[in-house]
Amino acid sequence: MPKFGCLVAVVDDEESVRKALGRLIGAAGFDVQTYASGADFLSAVGSQRPDCIVLDVRMPQMDGFELQLALTRTHDATPVVIITGDDSSECRDRAFRQGARAYLRKPVDDVMLVDAIQNALLPVSGASA
Repeated sequence: MPKFGCLVAVVDDEESVRKALGRLIGAAGFDVQTYASGADFLSAVGSQRPDCIVLDVRMPQMDGFELQLALTRTHDATPVVIITGDDSSECRDRAFRQGARAYLRKPVDDVMLVDAIQNALLPVSGASA
C-alpha cells in the first residue's frame, strides 16, 4: 500500500502523545495533521479530508465515541483507528460497533499502530469497488 499522499489525522487531547504519534506516523511515510480535540478536528477539516483518523477515546468535551458518531451522521466513512487506555470489553465493543477498524491500548506499540493504519486504508472486505 503506498503511504505517500495518504493523510492521517491524529486526535488526542494529550499534547505529548499527539506529538509522539505525529512523529511516528510521519516517519512511517504518511502525511500527518494533529488535533487536540474532536471539536478542533471537525472545525479544521474542510476540503482536505484525512484518509484515516487515529482517535483517542477519553477526551474532554467531545470524546472519541462522540466524534465517531458525528462522522457517521455526516456519512463520513473515513476509517478510524482507536487508541485508548481503556481496554474494557464495553469500550472495545462500542468502538467496533461504531465502525472502528482497529482498537489499540495505550501505550501503543509503534509497529502495531502503523500496521493498523495501513490495514485501515485497505478496502473493507465485501465492499464493491
